[in-house]
Amino acid sequence: MNLARAIPGLLFCIFFVGSCFTNKYVLSVLKFTYPTLFQGWQTCTGALLLWVTGKLGWVEIKGFPRSAAVSWLPGSVLFLGNIYGGSRALSILPIPFFFVLQNVSEVVFSLLVRFTQKERSSWMKTFSENLMLMSAITLALQNRQFGLNGYVWAVIHFCCVGLYKVFQRNSKSSHLSDLEQQLINYVVSILLLATAAHPTGDLFGALDFPFRRSYKFYSGCFASAILGFFLALASVKLKSGLSLVHCAVWLFLAKILASGLSIFIFSTEIGPVTLCCILTNHVGEALSIHANRLLES
Repeated sequence: MNLARAIPGLLFCIFFVGSCFTNKYVLSVLKFTYPTLFQGWQTCTGALLLWVTGKLGWVEIKGFPRSAAVSWLPGSVLFLGNIYGGSRALSILPIPFFFVLQNVSEVVFSLLVRFTQKERSSWMKTFSENLMLMSAITLALQNRQFGLNGYVWAVIHFCCVGLYKVFQRNSKSSHLSDLEQQLINYVVSILLLATAAHPTGDLFGALDFPFRRSYKFYSGCFASAILGFFLALASVKLKSGLSLVHCAVWLFLAKILASGLSIFIFSTEIGPVTLCCILTNHVGEALSIHANRLLES
């Protein structure tokens, strides 16, 4: 592989792992379990940085009509469900568990495309989806010590991810670039999270958190916002230069890297059956990518 072509993928992996670890650190280790505030901070920082870099000409964000932004609103709501449910699930579940459940989003996406657009699926694609789904169900049943709450939020997360992919694929706002879509996602998320901060109790509940004594909290939140922004830019750069299959390969490698390293960084107990579920799930993910490659060729 040409090194110059591999650099965007390597940067994507670095930002992916860094963002995942800082989010896990703040949410789980520091126990800042107030997602409306945490995600509000991240989306607000992301929107500000995206707007500033766009004004400076570092990234290309053109003006778009209000009708295009309105037509993209369902996608923005699904984006919010994705990050909110993901934060809730990640604060409870270990990182390898989180990715196993997140991979079910591919099953949701494939089923929706199959039923709405009457697309046929190869035997390999169907087999890979069954592997991912059954391994995720087995892992959840085998590890009930995390309680129902984490798995419920994981279900909300992967359903929103799958639905977002379908909406993005079928959206009529094709003249919106990925960065413009992301900017709309950020702005809508800020508004909805600000509205929900009081009803959810996060606004007053967070006052009990020891902000003044926790320099680790401030550095963790700052790092998570910056890494999340660079991850979004790296994702767009990756999509612009590679096919969807090659992008999926880099995402697969990033998940494997994050899952493997997380075992040594965060306290994670993995038994033989759980390890088998994790490996089976990622084998299913690899087969799904291979099946998509065969369809493209």
